Amino acid sequence: MIKIFKNMVPYWHMILVILALLTVQAFCDLSLPQYTSDIIDTGIINGGISHVLPEKITTEQFRNAAFFMTEKEKDAWEQAYEKESETIYKRIVSEEETLDQLDELLLMPLLFSSRTDSMRNSAQDGEKGGMDMEFSKENIQDMRETIGEDTLKSMGVAYAKACSKAAGVDVDKLQIQYLFHAGTKMFAMALLMLAASVGIGYLASKVGAGIGRSLRQSVFQKVVSFSNSEMDQFSTASLITRSTNDIQQIQMVSAIMLRMILYAPIIGIGGIYKVAQTKANMGWIIALAVLLILGFVLLLVSITMPKFKAMQKLIDNVNLVSREILTGLSVIRAFGREQKEEERFDEANERLMKNQLFTNRVMNFMMPGMMLVMYGITLLIVWVSAHRIDAGTLQVGAMTAFITYAMQIVMSFLMLTMMSIMLPRAGVAADRIDEVLKTETSIREMPDAKPLNKHEGVVTFSHVNFRYPNAKENVLEDIDFVARPNKVTAIIGSTGCGKSTLVNLIPRFYDITAGSITIDGTDIRTLPLKELRNEIGFVPQKGVLFSGTIASNLRFGNSNASDEQIKEAAQIAQADDFVEEKKEGYESQIAQGGSNVSGGQKQRLAIARAIAKQPKIFIFDDSFSALDMKTDVKLRRALEEHVKDCTMIIVAQRISTILHADQILVLDDGRIVGKGKHEELLRTCDVYQQIAKSQLSAKELGIEDREEDSDE
Repeated sequence: MIKIFKNMVPYWHMILVILALLTVQAFCDLSLPQYTSDIIDTGIINGGISHVLPEKITTEQFRNAAFFMTEKEKDAWEQAYEKESETIYKRIVSEEETLDQLDELLLMPLLFSSRTDSMRNSAQDGEKGGMDMEFSKENIQDMRETIGEDTLKSMGVAYAKACSKAAGVDVDKLQIQYLFHAGTKMFAMALLMLAASVGIGYLASKVGAGIGRSLRQSVFQKVVSFSNSEMDQFSTASLITRSTNDIQQIQMVSAIMLRMILYAPIIGIGGIYKVAQTKANMGWIIALAVLLILGFVLLLVSITMPKFKAMQKLIDNVNLVSREILTGLSVIRAFGREQKEEERFDEANERLMKNQLFTNRVMNFMMPGMMLVMYGITLLIVWVSAHRIDAGTLQVGAMTAFITYAMQIVMSFLMLTMMSIMLPRAGVAADRIDEVLKTETSIREMPDAKPLNKHEGVVTFSHVNFRYPNAKENVLEDIDFVARPNKVTAIIGSTGCGKSTLVNLIPRFYDITAGSITIDGTDIRTLPLKELRNEIGFVPQKGVLFSGTIASNLRFGNSNASDEQIKEAAQIAQADDFVEEKKEGYESQIAQGGSNVSGGQKQRLAIARAIAKQPKIFIFDDSFSALDMKTDVKLRRALEEHVKDCTMIIVAQRISTILHADQILVLDDGRIVGKGKHEELLRTCDVYQQIAKSQLSAKELGIEDREEDSDE
């Protein structure tokens, strides 16, 4: 949760605007139920009249009402009206606060007057019975307790309506005006709430998208800075999932959180305040609803939480299997493994599906359960309210408002609990992203790193040892040699003896465990990484090309290379023949991963890319393996002719590639067991002899002649 909020800090100004808009939305949302209550109670039941003081009253009724008033009440009554004509009095008080005070003060005298008028009319009509009721000060309190304040108020309003009508007021018009006015205010509130909601949605989405963009950028920058050690720690499939699915989870939750987490307490507290204002005395029902919802949601969360935590790892596994199958599709087809690989994918997919089905099925109980609680609470409110309406202590509109406020309070808790389900999965995603961001690369640039003083290209290994992180034994041990400019240093050995690992140490893909590696006398660990790698033209075992054109790939290491330079590099790498055969030449498109060129063409383009960079040190990590013998010979001759002043380090499997090298290093089990030229190693190094004899005949190696000489 804290990690998710931490990502929102840069957008604090937008969040403040969202808070302001949420307050506006909550104000509108909480005002609408009161308008509904007023329309029902005042607009419909009371005919648009909201006070017990009539707008106009006949002189006779004015005097009759004053008969039941105390001196204080009579003064207030007379000050509230002025004589409009001989037969009509007009109310001159219009302030709502003053009218509310007068309603409270004059309600009972006006009710006495109303009852007296009703009894007088009944007597004139010859009716008897229920109206023959005597009034006294003693039965006022009894009336308040038995009939109820709300019913008494309604009776007073009915009296005001009757008096206004008798005085010539068009009460039907008053009702229509009230309903139109209240409806207009509701419509305006709804429009304002809509505008606030749209603004909140826009800003929340913008914040969420911004967080997603920033996280993707941070993760990508961090991953690019990783050494091979960190890349080995995180699988490629996992890094892809973390950069896409995990960040998408955080982006979605951030946008929803700004709308729900912040809105829920505002609407909840506001709803509680409004419920208290209704004076319905049914707060215990809301407390019961909240307890039921919290208990139900906690039960569901406790069941699904372990599955949510496992889901991201299962997605990682599906991505891993998918990536392996898609990248190795040709091999799978060649070995007829389609069915087996489909079964492997189905197994990973099935595990993810079962996890998702379980969580979805459990969570599907949430909404019906919430609806059951909400409708059950509504029925309980109606049942309790019906008794109070019958007792005259509650009005129908107040009941309607209370139901709405209760639902708003319940929904606020529902929003919080819904987020409590989404947050754990987003929390897992945040932890996984944070794990990447907090992983420090083992290849660090020194703060006081200084550039090279000279650029000759002398590479020196001084008693270098290396072991992989968490490994117990060294992969390379006591590696000691010097590679000089205008010289070819070749490295050969059996598979797995550490040849590629050795050359990977020069550009600091890994850092050595002991000893030192220097370029022109400067330890590579003291050089800025960018300058170190600018000195090196590295051609890996597997030729890697990027989507774009042939020209853009050749300029990958030297964006300022001219057309002539890239053409020359292609010629040296023996790539110009197939490039020029293409219709668009150097502007021909390269598909993702170089899938539209052959393995040999890919290798030659990778070599041309390193040549176009014009470095002082070339490293060819078994980069001629996909070339035929003829092309191999032509390429090496071109390199010797055009790249004279550079240091060349060649890792090779074929003896023919390194026959004429100035220095050959023979590796066996991580150690140099032979060092010298071809002829010298044939005499002195058993490992080299075994490799040579396995690839070339005795005649090609000149061994037969030596054997004959020795026999003589």
